[in-house]
Amino acid sequence: MTSVGGKGMRPVRLISEDGVEYRDLNGNGVMDPYEDPRRPVAERVADLLGRLSLREKAGLLFHTVIEAGADGTVKEAPGAISKSPTSVVVREKHLSHFNVHALHDARMAARWYNNLQLIAESTPHGIPVTISTDPRHAFLENAGVSFTAKAFSQWPESLGLAALRDPGLVERFADIARQEYVAAGIRCALHPAIDLATEPRWARQAGTFGQDSALTAELAVAYVRGFQGPELGPESVACTSKHFPGGGPQKDGEDAHFPYGREQVYPGGRFDDHLAPFRAVIEAGTAAVMPYYGMPVGLEVDGEPVEEVGFGYNRQVVTGMLRDRLGFDGVVLTDWELVMDNHVGDKVLPARAWGVEHLDAHGRMELILAAGADQFGGEECVEVLLDLVAQGRVTEARIDESARRLLAVKFRLGLFDNPFVDEDRAAEVVGRQDFRDEGHVAQARSVTVLELGGDAAGLPLRPGLKLYVENVSPEVAARLGTVVATPEEADVALVRLMAPFDPRSDLFLESWFHQGSLDFPPGLPARLARIAAACPLVVDVTLDRAAVLTPLLDIASTLVVSYGTTDEALADALTGVHPPEGRLPFDLPRSMEQVRRHPEDVAGYGHPLFPFGHGLFPGGERD
Repeated sequence: MTSVGGKGMRPVRLISEDGVEYRDLNGNGVMDPYEDPRRPVAERVADLLGRLSLREKAGLLFHTVIEAGADGTVKEAPGAISKSPTSVVVREKHLSHFNVHALHDARMAARWYNNLQLIAESTPHGIPVTISTDPRHAFLENAGVSFTAKAFSQWPESLGLAALRDPGLVERFADIARQEYVAAGIRCALHPAIDLATEPRWARQAGTFGQDSALTAELAVAYVRGFQGPELGPESVACTSKHFPGGGPQKDGEDAHFPYGREQVYPGGRFDDHLAPFRAVIEAGTAAVMPYYGMPVGLEVDGEPVEEVGFGYNRQVVTGMLRDRLGFDGVVLTDWELVMDNHVGDKVLPARAWGVEHLDAHGRMELILAAGADQFGGEECVEVLLDLVAQGRVTEARIDESARRLLAVKFRLGLFDNPFVDEDRAAEVVGRQDFRDEGHVAQARSVTVLELGGDAAGLPLRPGLKLYVENVSPEVAARLGTVVATPEEADVALVRLMAPFDPRSDLFLESWFHQGSLDFPPGLPARLARIAAACPLVVDVTLDRAAVLTPLLDIASTLVVSYGTTDEALADALTGVHPPEGRLPFDLPRSMEQVRRHPEDVAGYGHPLFPFGHGLFPGGERD
């Protein structure tokens, strides 16, 4: 046989006696069945599983946060959020699934990824690393949910894709994101979020496709198809569809990341609406499913009460509903930190052990496995699992069951045969100009016109206007006309606003979640009214969740909403370069009183301010 590399070098390759190139991952000079690229995945998994120690198998069941060195090196010290040096979690704890956070430069991201794979290559059986990410192609920056695009092409949030109601566009976006992810070494998407935005106070609506179950199912299938392709392969990104069985109906709109938001409720009896998109993505072949943190309260399914424990702990939901009823045999990955509290600096985020807070770490982990989950999100406490086996509370056969599913995905993605990426290609593909251009057009088109003035504020805005602007960059404002210092000097005013929320900052992550009231502070409408008294006013409100826009109706001549749109893209929408075509992905309520009276699980209001699907088209109706 001919050597093409050596153990610990990149790549380790040999040529077998019958001329097959393979990676000699265990360094024994023989093409073992799991190293043979010609064999079926099931055979390769079975062979490798039989070779692994209990500690190696246990490590597969953990999927934690990792941080990349900005210069392409791996971090060998705890990071801002990551808990351990890289070599410790890979070589000693045998973890091989990691959720990466900040990535600023594509070439350095690829270099870091390759360096990480070199460490993985030096482990006893060379199990390659799978890198996952939360969404990173839009605008939201929230370490617990998503990241701004930075080096990647930038698109509207999922709400904006939903506003365009175009499955072809969603699939195109997902395919572009797939190409960028693969080039940088990211092979697992911790998305799509296919929860329904039926509770307008909920902080996570921006990542959803809105309130409608049928539209969400249609767009989710397109999304999975764009990322995974017809089946998982070497150019695929494996999707983790979440949050089973639908994370939208949070009691009073409070998010289940936090103790005060642990309850998930169904006062309108619409559980099946929230479940329906999962049926669609399971049929479409989603590689993984993530249950939400929420604890169902007062829920009955088929006449049977559902235990009031978090979904990740709930055997009725994970095994009975997801596996048995819906037939899902892929990976079930829990949401982050169900077992251990998370301490970051002087902040803490308690473990989301809703309904089982009384259990210790061992009891929580035992219950998660009994529920049917395969992987512990955000955890690296391998010793707890090994203790459970030593105590006879978890069998090695149960670990094998999950390890088999997890290894199968790695094999299907081609990671065992070639996990490395090309730095030059990463720099070329990630954030490619034509990808950025497509994202820009989608941002502009997704803008939704709610009310349209017949004065100087009418759309498209005419050239040569004298403009007073707020929260718009001077460079973009200058494109639109002559910028003046006061409304009294202007032909028209343009003001951009964020949807309102109540700031909170006690718990870790809490400051990034926009929660609470949907009402603007009372001084804002009064101030905007003074502007509108001097000149016609165009207002854009960025909706990362619904807002009560009632006070703006008598003030703004033209009122538009957006869902992640740069100033440049908004300008293109307002001037007709790329005319706005968006339709509301959810109802907008008239008042907070209407919101408080509304059942959290029911889509839409009897008499909304603006209904789902509303949108005016200044350039005429679409074909």
